[in-house]
Amino acid sequence: MSPVRIVIVGAGFAGYQAARTLSRTLRGAAEIVLINPNDYFLYLPLLPEVAAGILEPRRVSVSLTGTLPHVRLVLGEVHGVDLDARKISWRDPDGRSGEMDYDRLVLSVGSVNKLLPIPGVAEHAHGFRGMPEALYLRDHITRQMEMSGTADDPRERAARRTFVVVGAGYTGTEVAAHGVLFTDSLARKNISLRDAPRPRWMLLDIAPRVLPELDKKLSRTADRVLRKRGVEVRTGTTVKEATAEGVLLDDGEVVDTRSLIWCVGVRPDPLVEQLGLPTERGRLRVDQYLAVPGYPDVLACGDAAAVPDLTRPGQFTPMTAQHAHRQGKVAGHNVLASLGRGTAKPYKHHDLGFTVDLGGVQAAADPLHIPLSGPIANAVTRGYHLMAMPGNRVRVAADWLLDAALPRQGVQLGVVPPWAVPLDTESPEVAQTARAAADRR
Repeated sequence: MSPVRIVIVGAGFAGYQAARTLSRTLRGAAEIVLINPNDYFLYLPLLPEVAAGILEPRRVSVSLTGTLPHVRLVLGEVHGVDLDARKISWRDPDGRSGEMDYDRLVLSVGSVNKLLPIPGVAEHAHGFRGMPEALYLRDHITRQMEMSGTADDPRERAARRTFVVVGAGYTGTEVAAHGVLFTDSLARKNISLRDAPRPRWMLLDIAPRVLPELDKKLSRTADRVLRKRGVEVRTGTTVKEATAEGVLLDDGEVVDTRSLIWCVGVRPDPLVEQLGLPTERGRLRVDQYLAVPGYPDVLACGDAAAVPDLTRPGQFTPMTAQHAHRQGKVAGHNVLASLGRGTAKPYKHHDLGFTVDLGGVQAAADPLHIPLSGPIANAVTRGYHLMAMPGNRVRVAADWLLDAALPRQGVQLGVVPPWAVPLDTESPEVAQTARAAADRR
């Protein structure tokens, strides 16, 4: 008899933890297949530090084959799921299609950039959901600073030193906080920019405060640090139109810029909609055991799943890494229970607090809901990330030490062109090919 085949779609926080839980327990007693576009788990919370030149890309990329020894990796993007026939189909990096049957299925496809119907944004803005976008942004920021130093037109010089971040949630706040330190460092080293005005950073959000989803104390700390560094925090403001030369704000102001960084939030992967099952704001509805109603052999977790929040009856868990990480473990446990190994358990988790890295020695954190700021919060934040990472801890810590002791390297490699990271994409974790970009046009 063939062994039971467990297929996990997506290797984000939820999918990785589900695979890890199953791998450690089954140890070859069942076939575990993980389908993912890349061969690594991306530790997203540290991606702003990659864009700011603090961490090297491989530091936040944990090998799937190296850390999941009893899991078979299939490189590809799943584009079809036949729940009745228990079959999935995918497309590999070379464009070839494949199909596979399953006995148990875990859907953890994650999320993609959230789009808004604002003219010009899809064409001129870039998101921040995957490694290609972070690498592009690091190169782009460096390139704009260098081109500002050589431009003859004063207006162009100023525009290239202006960076507009839309969305003051976790990602946007951290990108702006790290970005302003990065551009200040680049300006100090460039003889053409030493006497020029400081690079200009703007952080926009329609919400009344930065980090609107967090405690007000954390919000005030982040706001204070950003403003002290010179970031123009504009709450209650957003972009009305974007062009190649700048943006028009909804208050009528025109800002000349070549850099529009889109961090307004995320939406579930489009694969969820294709399933034709009940959803909640685009997320697949599941029960408290993470099972898809009507399909007991299918579980969903992470950003793609609307999981009932048992700590807040009537609500669903938010789309955060903290919940995805723990839901993945529960999904793995419940798959084991369906195979006769233990008893299924519901997902229930109380938030343990949040951390926001503000660059340098600054951070805002509330571990166990105790508000902290400054160097102490920074130590807590970095300690939390080191504990949460499934690998590369020593390498990450070493990069932090080197950044504290040595000048930051500011070079642009030009390996990710702008057309390779469109904002409107179903796969932000994969750089687009020239052929795909031509097809989009």
